[in-house]
Amino acid sequence: MPEKRDHTFEDLDRLVSELDQIAPARSAPITSEAPDLAYWLRQIRDLDGSDLLLVATLPAMGRVSGQVVRLRGEPLTAEDIEGAVSPILPSRLRERYRDGDAIDTAFTLKGLGRFRMNLHHERGRAAAAIRALPMRIPRVADLHFSHDIAMLADLPRGLVLLCGPTGSGKTTTLAALIAEINSRHARHIVTVEDPIEYEHAHGRSVIEQVEIGIDAPDFPTALRAALRQAPDVIVVGELRDPETMQIALAAAETGHLVLATVHATDAAAAIARIADGFPAERQNAVRQELAMALAAVLTQSLVQTRAGSLVPVGELLMVSYGARQHVRKNALQHLNQEITITRKAGSFTMEESLARIVSTGALDRADAILRAVHPEELDLLLRGV
Repeated sequence: MPEKRDHTFEDLDRLVSELDQIAPARSAPITSEAPDLAYWLRQIRDLDGSDLLLVATLPAMGRVSGQVVRLRGEPLTAEDIEGAVSPILPSRLRERYRDGDAIDTAFTLKGLGRFRMNLHHERGRAAAAIRALPMRIPRVADLHFSHDIAMLADLPRGLVLLCGPTGSGKTTTLAALIAEINSRHARHIVTVEDPIEYEHAHGRSVIEQVEIGIDAPDFPTALRAALRQAPDVIVVGELRDPETMQIALAAAETGHLVLATVHATDAAAAIARIADGFPAERQNAVRQELAMALAAVLTQSLVQTRAGSLVPVGELLMVSYGARQHVRKNALQHLNQEITITRKAGSFTMEESLARIVSTGALDRADAILRAVHPEELDLLLRGV
């Protein structure tokens, strides 16, 4: 994640109180069909915040340097929230929301950049969580990852899984890898996303971005169409269902580089999640396909540094013969040792990632141990640090 300005907790009230003077000067060129939303999001940008939270009975809230703070303004009603976000919603999403669905979408406000929004109901009332996306697409070097993961952009084929919980930065890392491919290689890249969060410009590569609900009705339909467009790289925003997983596996097996995200805590959990998504009688065959298709599995989460910025930590498994055998045999508990065995190929453990950040002084030892999957291994790595 790009570095943010450092704020102490005591700074935040002062910074928020200054926004009535700051915002008018900065907002002069902004014209928006959603003025209330633009006003709150301008405050988030001015504070280098990450999120805007709109909940009835509270004023607009922001997350700044990991802390939730009140923004300028009065407590909101559900009607205030619906009125603020409604102008940026296409009619099809308005209808879905009125039917009771939660909505995930992304939008751009002139002068403020691009944002991702989850609009939902809370106690029967409107509520929204809006994430401020970086003003420019980050490069891998901007992420401040503890290890070099840019080599993933040079893979010629195979399935690369990006894993982690919601809010762990998977989408940002995925966008950075696409930007890396775009700057290094002349390829045809097709992304399938719901929604499109980062808008890529053509560079050395040609990039087509397909948005579910606008350009295609669902992931399987979009992926089948993408395979007829002679792509070199296919990006799947999320592996959600067996049909999407099957098409992604087939594409990776037939010579495409496929990048996809999965909600999972490590490589073993990601592989189990994919296999378990199929009927029992198909799971063994799917594991065989995964063993052939997998090229790498990157798992990540975000940690807050002493300075208040968020940086990713994670582990990377570069898939080799040994890992393929473990996947085939469903012996996934042995994958962690394969990370150590394939270190020369670029693999690294979560503990190694955390130890590197601790060694720079950016993260406390105690906080790192709490984050470790294998605390005893991290303790050994930190001896002498």
